[in-house]
Amino acid sequence: MSKGVLVDITRCVGCGSCEVACKMWNNLQYKQSVQDQGSGLDAENWTVVNRVETEKDNEPVWRFVKYQCLHCEEPACVSACFSKAIRKTKDGPVVYDVNLCVGCRYCMLVCPFNVPKYEWDKTFPQVRKCQMCADRVHAGESPACVGVCPAGALTYGERNNLLAMAKEKINGDSRYIKHVYGEKEAGGTSWLYISDIPFETLGFRTNITTTPLPHYTESILGLTPAVGLGWGALLTGMYVYNRRRNEINREEKKPGKK
Repeated sequence: MSKGVLVDITRCVGCGSCEVACKMWNNLQYKQSVQDQGSGLDAENWTVVNRVETEKDNEPVWRFVKYQCLHCEEPACVSACFSKAIRKTKDGPVVYDVNLCVGCRYCMLVCPFNVPKYEWDKTFPQVRKCQMCADRVHAGESPACVGVCPAGALTYGERNNLLAMAKEKINGDSRYIKHVYGEKEAGGTSWLYISDIPFETLGFRTNITTTPLPHYTESILGLTPAVGLGWGALLTGMYVYNRRRNEINREEKKPGKK
């Protein structure tokens, strides 16, 4: 059975333990807390806890939102990857094999949640994202982030059971929005969310089709690897151009420059 994680946003206290556990288990570079920066995912931040200031019952409130790859049930990235570098395991995680990747970055283009990131500054770049600790899940353990959550905001288990638990919670408690995010979005995801604040207010995309995205992305598989590599070269060229332009602008703004 496919595994998943249920995130109860009402219970998250924003401690960042999940971020630290993710970095330690996956040997990721430490960066300043994304809570303070207000930034999102990148090549070294596979999970982030974003702090959102909003209102509830006309009173100001804070909510902390953990975000990472949602590990779609039928991932668009898997369907679009003609080199088979990305695949969905039977346990639930969507994983990436750098040895098969050709750098086309179609996975980045088709992901409805804007999750996969690219190591633009590396000589031999990889696509980087949460792997849902696939090795741990395969061994019968929970992802590293789940085990360290002190507030009980993360629950790991079989997706069907988590979905039933989520519906029982939101139907039995008037605080919750009557919607389980991830139940149907993009055909369903392995990570599910419940909240007392509307999801669009918390930064979630809510205009996503409920049809599994491979129904739309399978046409990409008809493109040749040469086209894919050409697109990758175009993206790289645009990045190098913009980076050089920014460097020139910084040089011109230095003291003494006219």
